[in-house]
Amino acid sequence: MSPNTQEGIVDRELRSPSYLQNGTTIRSWLLTTDHKRIGILYAMSITFFFFLGGIAATLIRLELISPTGLFLTNDEYNRAFTLHGIVMVWFFLVPSIPTTLGNFLLPMMIGAKDVAFPRLNLMSWYLFIAGGLLTVLALIAGGVDTGWTFYTPFSTLYSNSHVLLAAMGVFVVGFSSIATGVNFIATVHLLRAKGMTWMRLPLFGWAMYTTSLVMVLATPVLAMSLLLVVAERAFGLPIFDPRSGGDPLLFQHLFWFYSHPAVYIMVLPAFGVVSEIITCEARRRIFGYQFMVYAMVVIAVIGFMVWGHHMFVSGQSAFASLVFSFLSFVIAVPSAIKVFNWTGTLYRGQIRFSAPMLYALGFIGLFTIGGLTGLFLASIPIDVDLTDTYFVVAHFHYIMVGGSVSAFFGGLHFWWPKITGRMYSERLAQFAAISMFFGFNFTFFPQFIMGWMGMPRRYHLYAPEFQPWHVMSSMGAVVLAFGYAWPVFYLGWSLFKGQRAPDNPWDATGLEWQTRSPPPKENFDRTPVVTDGPYKYHPQDSTPHEVEQAQAPQVP
Repeated sequence: MSPNTQEGIVDRELRSPSYLQNGTTIRSWLLTTDHKRIGILYAMSITFFFFLGGIAATLIRLELISPTGLFLTNDEYNRAFTLHGIVMVWFFLVPSIPTTLGNFLLPMMIGAKDVAFPRLNLMSWYLFIAGGLLTVLALIAGGVDTGWTFYTPFSTLYSNSHVLLAAMGVFVVGFSSIATGVNFIATVHLLRAKGMTWMRLPLFGWAMYTTSLVMVLATPVLAMSLLLVVAERAFGLPIFDPRSGGDPLLFQHLFWFYSHPAVYIMVLPAFGVVSEIITCEARRRIFGYQFMVYAMVVIAVIGFMVWGHHMFVSGQSAFASLVFSFLSFVIAVPSAIKVFNWTGTLYRGQIRFSAPMLYALGFIGLFTIGGLTGLFLASIPIDVDLTDTYFVVAHFHYIMVGGSVSAFFGGLHFWWPKITGRMYSERLAQFAAISMFFGFNFTFFPQFIMGWMGMPRRYHLYAPEFQPWHVMSSMGAVVLAFGYAWPVFYLGWSLFKGQRAPDNPWDATGLEWQTRSPPPKENFDRTPVVTDGPYKYHPQDSTPHEVEQAQAPQVP
């Protein structure tokens, strides 16, 4: 550690306490309105749900080792994969980056002291916990067997499981997402620092902004859909039952009108995280900043127009299927632009293969595979053949899990010194990133092959010729589980024994790196003023020069 770094740490300790030291009681955390602490509360909550969903995934992979099943009945297997899907989608993937890294970093990135509505921010966490408790109660009471999509008429007429509790849990969590989205939109519009114009907004800020728009506009449709399911199941209202004049396809249209934009609620934040990491670790400004911004906006807009490509075999009109197929190919263009621009940023860059960079590169590879296989499913004749096979399962996981979770872990490692004020073991983190990448591919790439061969999803009894691929997939899941669990140990160790982090260990640009590690309650000792565009590096020594900020007075 250099003398300047040591002096910075001493000076930091003599100034105002950090957000972690500003009240240490449980009450101070549960009633906090500090966006940073709320981000930590969300992080602890989604970690619980991540491991709960992981337990269900473990049961699934163990059961599928044998073509005749090992220990689960048909009904128990249905409940296991429903538990995995509901928990992972609604309680981890959707809220993962926005509620944790977004809550913690967005105000600092734009030079604000907090989000626009701090109390609404705290309320959103309580809504999340309330929805989670309802869903966990449904699982404890016996589980749900409808799949995470709650398709009618099974969810309304035939299921004997606790659909109402689970649906109400997801319904409540939807209001948590809406509150978070409203807060982020208002924060970006109203609280940007002096000089922080729209075209100086970091790409992570743009990602949070576009994601929030999708949250606010799409989530009410999901809430309405689930409320209609509850109304028909509880009160017998003829909404989806065709015997009473209802339309079962109506639910699919409503559900996918939300759930396809929800894909981008999961992926757009990952775009922002990866853009920040690659720019820093390649020591170059982002290639084509404006194109990256426009690509995110276009993805958010067109994402509302392609829900029907999930319904090619549902009975919708052939003309509608053609339109949805065309738009599905169109939305691939801005996604490809982002991959191209990340590659252009890496070209001739001074690349450091740190742990965050390995996670970011893993994201690009997995997201590219997931996106290209999505084009297969956007083609009507191919989709008709592959619908409800393991090809769809693999494609979904490459985008949602391989992509979004890799970005989440990359962002967690990248901003860990800022969040905690501690450094972690770089070698252990690199090993975890590599384990996650190879474990994921060994788990899910065989599922592309099984799907192409005709293996249907949601079955735990299958033809013996698929067994080698299932065994390979389950073996890969062991490596993947290690890659997910290992960071808990070395990051936990760093909280107590890790080296004290300097304010800017990565020599990164951006306002969040101009404050202390960990930051004070008000984020900055002096109000920052932005004087240059994003991601600027000095051509010789890569010294950031984005921000002019008054220095804190020296303490004698």
